[in-house]
Amino acid sequence: MAIVKDVRTAIRLASRLLRSRQVRGRLARRLPSVPTLAPGSVEVAVYFADGPVNMYQIRQWYGPLAELARQRGVAIVSRSPGTMLTLLDESPVPVVYARQVVDLERFVAEQAPKVVLYVNQNARNFQMMRYGRMWHVFVNHGESDKMYMTTNQFKAYDYALIAGDAARDRLAEALWDHDLDRHTIAIGRPQADHFAGEPPYPADDRTVVLYAPTWEGDRGAAAYGSIASHGTTIADRVLASPRHRLVYRPHPRSGVLDAEYKAAHERIVAAIAAANAADPSAHHVYDDGPTLGWQLAGADVAITDISAMIYDRLAVGKPLIVTRPVSADAEVDERGYLGDANWLRAADAGDVLARVDRAAGDAEELARLQHWVQRYFGDTTPGAATARFHAAIDRLVARWHEVAADHAAS
Repeated sequence: MAIVKDVRTAIRLASRLLRSRQVRGRLARRLPSVPTLAPGSVEVAVYFADGPVNMYQIRQWYGPLAELARQRGVAIVSRSPGTMLTLLDESPVPVVYARQVVDLERFVAEQAPKVVLYVNQNARNFQMMRYGRMWHVFVNHGESDKMYMTTNQFKAYDYALIAGDAARDRLAEALWDHDLDRHTIAIGRPQADHFAGEPPYPADDRTVVLYAPTWEGDRGAAAYGSIASHGTTIADRVLASPRHRLVYRPHPRSGVLDAEYKAAHERIVAAIAAANAADPSAHHVYDDGPTLGWQLAGADVAITDISAMIYDRLAVGKPLIVTRPVSADAEVDERGYLGDANWLRAADAGDVLARVDRAAGDAEELARLQHWVQRYFGDTTPGAATARFHAAIDRLVARWHEVAADHAAS
């Protein structure tokens, strides 16, 4: 058995190496046609060191970055060949490929950006953060009450652009001796000003249920995923109902570590295809596309795990149900919205249609949601968060000039 396992491992490694070489070859052929940026033209760089599997983290910022690029020079720095290929096809702003540290050094020397934004906590962020004559700013890829949102890594950045009062209080509780008034700027959720896409189903009498679970997590404390515990039952009940429509949007990493979790995800995808084949008018949706917006805004009721999707949905102010993790190790911080959430336990998943119908018509639940929307995001009037994002960048650039002038005079 050990020999068989070793052979399979060798085959996987060889296949991965072949795919990697193919990707690098395609990128090498495309790079000569990529326009060269004029020296000093990039004021704001977005550093993204991850591979294609985490593209969802940078995609959330496409809309705000495109808007910002109307006023300032903006570019995304990619370290991965696969990601670079995707960004060349998708990105609304210029992209710079810096696979090696020497490439990064060349970019910094040529462009000297004043602000560098980071959408995640990739360990390779520190290869960019070694440069001191720029502001390193953590913007994250979503708002939530997960343990990820209170990591001490916040202290590594010059500033963090946070969503609102809930985020500030969360950090104040977790981070010792950190001046939040100086190092954080609240901007709300500018991505919500750029929700995109049209629903791929007709406007009819069906109640649209968005089921947007997260992945299984890489440790017990972050085991928030519900696909294996709740998901198949939720899907079965909604798909069997002539009064409901399912929109299934799983986290793109679903099943990468757990075979059972992956199998449950595949069962849901197959069940959606079968339900649509049996009744083409149902228009159930398996959504794995890059565009996020219509799913959150269009669903009558959303069912999510503990993830950033909760808070993206909160900004819409429409009914929301949250799955209760089955893992006893999962850390659930109920001091914020989760203490007032409409929880769905795995044992109650079979009753999901009744729960959905109650949530859709519950005025009291909607009133509670509005309270939490304000606490997490502040003013959610269309355009307000974008204005706060731009004001934050303006403030950071102005501060850069102040410090640069002080150093030049000394």
